[in-house]
Amino acid sequence: MEPILSQEEIRELLAAIQSGAVPLDNDGESSGFRHCRPLNLFDAARRRETDSRIANFDLIVDAFARNYATALTNNLQRTCSIKRTRIEGMPFQEYVARNQKNPGGIGLFSLQPLRHSGLLALDSALSFSLVEIMLGAAGQLGGQNLDRELTTIELAILKSVIALAEGNLNRAFAPLINLKSTLERVERNMRMVSIAEAEADVIVAGFQLTMGDLSGDIDLVAPLAAIEPLRGKLKELLNVNVLTKNSWRRSAEVALAQVEATIIAQSGVISMAISDILTLKPGDIIPLDYDPNAPLKILVEDKVKFYAQAGESGGKKAVGITAVNM
Repeated sequence: MEPILSQEEIRELLAAIQSGAVPLDNDGESSGFRHCRPLNLFDAARRRETDSRIANFDLIVDAFARNYATALTNNLQRTCSIKRTRIEGMPFQEYVARNQKNPGGIGLFSLQPLRHSGLLALDSALSFSLVEIMLGAAGQLGGQNLDRELTTIELAILKSVIALAEGNLNRAFAPLINLKSTLERVERNMRMVSIAEAEADVIVAGFQLTMGDLSGDIDLVAPLAAIEPLRGKLKELLNVNVLTKNSWRRSAEVALAQVEATIIAQSGVISMAISDILTLKPGDIIPLDYDPNAPLKILVEDKVKFYAQAGESGGKKAVGITAVNM
């Protein structure tokens, strides 16, 4: 029996036809195969499924980028910015094949308690440039495109820059898990830092680092199996942020309700000259422009809020609220 395409694969085929990736006519050319870009429907369906399993992962990735950029700025004393360029899923062997020809510094991180490891990979030009900066190079640097691998000494110098990612990874994942990442080692060969089986899927978050005239690419790579247990928390991440804001609002409301305020039951107000006030003595009478049958004004922090009637309650003088001043 011929294989039958699923609905997802049919939608992918239709989208490819509409975009022109799969042409329907030969524009007058002779019959036969035309040159076109190959389209793997099964691989596209698998990747789309991978992307759907990491909803809101971009929030974590962007938080890491901001934190890591700040750490690099403080450490290198140069203004750094890091911008996310992509998030994609692929087999680990495909990622290794893509990056093996451009070896740079590669940090292998343990990701406890996820029981998996992750990678922070810097491209070759960026790695050499960062080494020059760490050695005290002055002025702006362009990409150092050297046709060789990093030496052991250069890797040791680069290690301190890559290690800055530890705490920033932990802070980025804090809304999801108490991550305790640790830099295990720094390598220059992608095959020496295997974090998954060759066919296993990994999630690759790509960044572009900019520092003056210098720019380069950084990849944060983790096995899909490491992120999969966090899928539920990732989906709820936005709701968690909303709940956190609401909890702050409730806390503020509760705190404000406990703030003490001064309340005054005012029977009358008169104006007197300072000289008259200074001559007052025991026995003097101060006449008040006050109607004993009129309601008292109740002031809250000098603002009239209520009206009340004077009286007694439980053998003590009291006032009974009769109206609210709107």
